[in-house]
Amino acid sequence: QVQLVESGGGLVQPGGSLRLSCAASGSTFAINYMAWYRQAPGKQRELVAGITSGGVTNYADSVKGRFTISRDNANVYLQMGSLKPEDTAVYLCNVVRLANGFWGQGTQVTVSS
Repeated sequence: QVQLVESGGGLVQPGGSLRLSCAASGSTFAINYMAWYRQAPGKQRELVAGITSGGVTNYADSVKGRFTISRDNANVYLQMGSLKPEDTAVYLCNVVRLANGFWGQGTQVTVSS
């Protein structure tokens, strides 16, 4: 089992920045993939960014050039810049370990003036 705890969400003005963190604990060895998803009210959960154990990253088109995902051992981060109101959502951390997926509880990000 892997436990995930996200932090770093909050209220930010359009154009601002936030850094999300996700700390994994438990059986963190052999984690293959770490990612951030988001879910806005009334919308489907969508992949924002992911990173493999080898450091290969992938991003949703809507965040390319604005968000950066990184990882450090059992932690994964999402640096978000040039935030837009449409980035408002609950951001959830996800890891894949030996073909099993685990989710955090999520952290709210609200972009509003």
